Amino acid sequence: MLDLLKTFFDFILHFDQVLNHWVQDYETWTYLILFAIIFMETGFVVTPFLPGDSLLFASGTIAAMTGNPLSVWVIIPLLITAAFLGDNTNYFIGKFLGHKVYERNYKLIKREYLDQTQKFYDKHGKITIIIARFMPIVRTFAPFVAGVGKMEYIRFVSFSFLGNIIWVTLFTLIGYFFGNIPIIKNNFTIAILGIIFVSILPMIIAGVRKYVGNRKRK
Repeated sequence: MLDLLKTFFDFILHFDQVLNHWVQDYETWTYLILFAIIFMETGFVVTPFLPGDSLLFASGTIAAMTGNPLSVWVIIPLLITAAFLGDNTNYFIGKFLGHKVYERNYKLIKREYLDQTQKFYDKHGKITIIIARFMPIVRTFAPFVAGVGKMEYIRFVSFSFLGNIIWVTLFTLIGYFFGNIPIIKNNFTIAILGIIFVSILPMIIAGVRKYVGNRKRK
C-alpha cells in the first residue's frame, strides 16, 4: 500500500517528466491520454485522485518547449471539451443513480466528500459549478451532486461550460508562459505543490473556521 501511494505521489509531483516520456513514446497520441485523464477526473465520482491542475500546468509547460509535437492551441480546446463532457457524464450519473449512493456507504465513494460538496452548494448556490473547477475533489463531486439535486440542466451546462473554459485556459497558459522559466523548471515539484496548496486553500480555511466555530460553541 505504501509503495502504491509513493508511486502515485511521484506521478503527481513529477508529472512533467511523465508527460515528457509520453510525448517521446506516443507523440501526438499523447493528446488522447490527456483527454482521457481530464475526462475521468471530472466524469467519474470515484476518480477524484487523478491530476487536474498539475496536468494542465505541465501540459502548457511541455507545449512551450521547442521541438515537441504538442500545441497549446490544440490542448486548450481539447481539454475544455474533455472536462465539459466529463461534467455532463457525472451530472447524469448523479441524476439517475445518485440517490443509491446516499442510501448506503460505498468504499470507492467517500460520503464525507459528498457532504462537503453539498455544504458548498448550500453556501454558494449554482455558481459552485464554476468555483469547484479550481478545487480538487470538489470539482469531481460537484456535477454529481448537481445531478442528484436535479439542478436545471440548461443552467448546469452554462456554468459548466464557462467554468471549464476559465479553468483549462488559465492553468494551461500559466504553464505555457511561466513553466519554462528556469527557477520554476528547476523546482517543478515545489511549483506543483504550490498549485495544489492554493487549490485546496479554500477547503483548509473552511475547515479551520468550522473547527474554531465548534470550539467557541463548546
